[in-house]
Amino acid sequence: MGYKAGMTHILREVHRTGLKQAKRESVEAVTIIETPPVMVVGVVGYIDTVRGLRSFKTIFAEHLSDECKRRFYKSWYKSKKKAFTKYAKKWTDESGKKQLEKDFNNMKKYCSSIRVLIHTQIRLLPLKAKKAHIMEVQLNGGTISEKVDWVKEKLEQPVPVSSVFYQDEMIDVIGVTKGHGMKGVTSRWGVKKLPRKTHKGLRKVACIGAWHPSRVGYTIARAGQKGYHHRTELNKKVRSTKALVEMGM
Repeated sequence: MGYKAGMTHILREVHRTGLKQAKRESVEAVTIIETPPVMVVGVVGYIDTVRGLRSFKTIFAEHLSDECKRRFYKSWYKSKKKAFTKYAKKWTDESGKKQLEKDFNNMKKYCSSIRVLIHTQIRLLPLKAKKAHIMEVQLNGGTISEKVDWVKEKLEQPVPVSSVFYQDEMIDVIGVTKGHGMKGVTSRWGVKKLPRKTHKGLRKVACIGAWHPSRVGYTIARAGQKGYHHRTELNKKVRSTKALVEMGM
């Protein structure tokens, strides 16, 4: 999980046969994403049911940082800051240890999908935000037993971006677009402005539908929320996973 820091450009040589640009230099825009190592703080096991996947068991690590705990409170300063204090005792007393071991074994036995709970280290970034962002990430490769063992080793450990992505890999980027709040149809949908002499406004849709059917169709452009939408962009190439200082920027 990363945070957009800005954009720059690179100069690269095109290596595609059949193109006029082949073996020539090309300038391309690149996005710089700051990705501090994420912390593994838990694991969720899923089982198959007739209605699809269902969470079977969730196990959290013994020690959670304050930036992670902040996510479970609306107001950190007004709270008693006791989140996960009782849960952490499971890792110390004998009965709790036995129960955790039983849960891990049940995951190996019944689960068909294993996902790790990670959180960002937002304190390493020059942002005002203090709450870490928490996310489930699915583990792929190996058997279920190997996945559970891997998670047990990695609990409370940082995972750097270089261990997940490598240079020149093609990935899909999931994010949230820039929010603009309430906007009209011209800004939101790009409909044509009406002529100057139009009654009651220009930045509108003149006709929003026929008399019958007597309702507004879903295809009609209307005013409303613009931006802050969940979007996935396909096939982005990872140009480098090095620090900008190493790259001479």
